[in-house]
Amino acid sequence: MPPSSEAGLLETPSAAQPTPAPPPLWLLAELTYRCPLHCVFCYNPVDYAGNRKELTTTQWADVMQQARKLGAVQLAFSGGEPLLRDDLEDLVAEGRRLGYYTNLITSGVGLTEARIARLKQYGLDNVQLSFQDSTKEMNDFLSNTKTFELKSRVAGLVKQYDFPMVLNVVLHRHNLDHVGRIIDMALEMGVEYLELANTQYYGWGLLNRAQLLPTPDQLIRAEKVVNDYRAKRGNSLRILYVVPDYFGDRPKACMNGWGSVFLAISPDGTALPCHAAKSLPFLDFPNVTQHGLRDIWYDSDAFNRYRGDGWMKEPCRTCPEKAVDFGGCRCQAYALTGDAEQADPVCRKSPNNDTIRKMILPVSPSAAGNPKVAQPILFRSDANSRKLSR
Repeated sequence: MPPSSEAGLLETPSAAQPTPAPPPLWLLAELTYRCPLHCVFCYNPVDYAGNRKELTTTQWADVMQQARKLGAVQLAFSGGEPLLRDDLEDLVAEGRRLGYYTNLITSGVGLTEARIARLKQYGLDNVQLSFQDSTKEMNDFLSNTKTFELKSRVAGLVKQYDFPMVLNVVLHRHNLDHVGRIIDMALEMGVEYLELANTQYYGWGLLNRAQLLPTPDQLIRAEKVVNDYRAKRGNSLRILYVVPDYFGDRPKACMNGWGSVFLAISPDGTALPCHAAKSLPFLDFPNVTQHGLRDIWYDSDAFNRYRGDGWMKEPCRTCPEKAVDFGGCRCQAYALTGDAEQADPVCRKSPNNDTIRKMILPVSPSAAGNPKVAQPILFRSDANSRKLSR
């Protein structure tokens, strides 16, 4: 098991002296965990309903100012659903005043024409709109809502108000075979950038992993469809499609390294080096209501814990690629091995790689009698969150 963290803010583990940290470049403001959708792959903590605390407008503005002074240049408003915050326009305006490039990550629920006009006026730069699938039936099933038609109208508003538009669709077993139709939908909407984001297994995604893991054949077919579209369409639609972690043989450079580029602030002010870091229960993450961002970023134990390579065990410690992939994802290593200092099990060199191989090989929608496949999907909801946190 990983070492417990009882250290104070300014202490760092003696066995893992960090390298000097660069300034954060990207600030993710998770304004709220409240959300009108109930997505089965949501990365928010499964016990989110037990924490309804949210920073005030003034506190968020202060966070944005501190991060800008540190060097952050990109600011994303996320959640939950950030449109549930009545002060979103004020925060966008403050982001513009400070010189950020601002991005709204949204389900589209609550984005009326009056509101998108205000967001445009106040300086929002970009909108990333999520869909769950290309049809009303599957989109509404996967979000457990009736929102497909609303999302389609919002997509029209995004284009009408001349925003660069990113369409995000999280992929998994239930929609991977629809990739061609999803791309067609994006083309019809005039999307500039389509992010086909394979499910990351944190939060609700980890809880529903047995129901969401695709088959290897599905991935092969989907990748071929994407490559065929790229060959035919060129750059008229930029498509980002990355093989999901569990099916690769090399780990990804998660967040370009722990505490290197990315700074997330959760609704209650907890500062995180990645959006899933709360899944590491042994780390005491500092809060912006108690500490300044400069101290948090440069001096806190949590942000220094996995910087550099002093913390690494073999095979990462002597691996020639450790400066490229940084040992992979700490949250994934912990979820799969119980030890966040292990090599990401996705890596073919990891002693735990067989954990992944065994997990993905039997996954099949037609695997009769497989209890993993038979287990029901658990939708993200306040009721389920409270039940799971007991």
